[in-house]
Amino acid sequence: MAKIMLADDSDAIRQVLRDILSIGEHEVIGESANGDETVEKYDEVKPDLLLLDLAMPKKDGLMVVKEITAKHPDAKIVIVTASDNQEIIQECISAGALNHITKPFDFDNVLKVVSDAVSK
Repeated sequence: MAKIMLADDSDAIRQVLRDILSIGEHEVIGESANGDETVEKYDEVKPDLLLLDLAMPKKDGLMVVKEITAKHPDAKIVIVTASDNQEIIQECISAGALNHITKPFDFDNVLKVVSDAVSK
């Protein structure tokens, strides 16, 4: 069971992820709705994994990945996106994200990506 933080500006998306993660017996220990809040909250809760929306207010996912990995080089981050823009996804991975999950969610894929990321 991993302790996971959710960062997405949509309450509905966070709820869907909470539901999927609870079935996978993971614990959601923090949530945020914008990039600034995500960086601040990450420092407080120190999750095993951060599921991070790419398109968020105040700071986008790429900026958040760069900020968090600069302070916490061992941070485990998975990008969550509705975009199929491989260039920006690859930029996030180059900046330190481990993988990405695409919206709409495939239940089994979410749990597999989370499990793989936590075990790295």
